[in-house]
Amino acid sequence: MADEGHWFFCLKHMKVEEGPGCPDKIRMGPYDTKEQAEHALDTARDRNEAWDSQDS
Repeated sequence: MADEGHWFFCLKHMKVEEGPGCPDKIRMGPYDTKEQAEHALDTARDRNEAWDSQDS
């Protein structure tokens, strides 16, 4: 399976998952490491702030 060996952050359960898990439509990823998945929301927030500042 394509999800094997990858990490995801589930937005429904607010937790990290490895490999197949919840449907892709409710999770972020794939990430190469568990640590990257644990910081998925921080990464998204930082990117959104960077993109918003470019619009100014």
